[in-house]
Amino acid sequence: MIDQAHVEALYDCDVIDNHGEKIGSVKQVWLEDGTGAPLWAEVHTGLFGTRQSFVPIQEGQVAGGAITVPVSKQQVKDAPSARTSADHMSDEEQEALYRHYGMIPQAKTGEHDRLGGRRGGRGTGDAAEVTLSEEKLDVGTRNVEAGRVRLVKHTVTEQRNVTVPVTHEEARVVREPAKGKPGKAFADEQAEVTLHREEPVVQKHTEAVERVRLEKDAVTEQREVKGEVRKERAEVEREGERRDRR
Repeated sequence: MIDQAHVEALYDCDVIDNHGEKIGSVKQVWLEDGTGAPLWAEVHTGLFGTRQSFVPIQEGQVAGGAITVPVSKQQVKDAPSARTSADHMSDEEQEALYRHYGMIPQAKTGEHDRLGGRRGGRGTGDAAEVTLSEEKLDVGTRNVEAGRVRLVKHTVTEQRNVTVPVTHEEARVVREPAKGKPGKAFADEQAEVTLHREEPVVQKHTEAVERVRLEKDAVTEQREVKGEVRKERAEVEREGERRDRR
């Protein structure tokens, strides 16, 4: 059971449902008029904690900085909203919450014992305080793969024209006076001379001409990031007076 002694410790506690799942965190505690017994916790839920839901805490258990309540997270999500005025919850709104959670409301015995809960504040005596929170942007960097680069070589065929000097032999007749004994006269005679020529011969060989490699350099550039942050503001509400915002 949760009583008045637990009120101060409930603020900012995690609220755990009956299946062990976190519902949200306590931002306000609502007390019963007259007795001051804790009735409801105003819990901030949702992805960014922007939704407010009311959770019954009379039968809750506080341990390890968290409060475990006997309802499910889905019940809290589907709970009716309550519009509070002058730090009080109307009987009709509170009865709607009792019906939603399948609870039996306490009997009404007059103005001081009515079920209209009032908001509990932190501190002792006449002092009350709340903690204001503010979101900050935490900006950092992480390494991600931007792409891959490969060094690939392939063969390209091209034509080369090279001029090569070649030599060939040609026959020519040389005449000079005969000396000595004459040869066989008036007989057919034949003489042969072999002629030679050079022809171009193409041969290829492979040699290294250059080395190519890939290197990577780190380049630092400036990037601007932006994001939305939320801030909490305190306001003092008094019956019959305008709100004093801070």
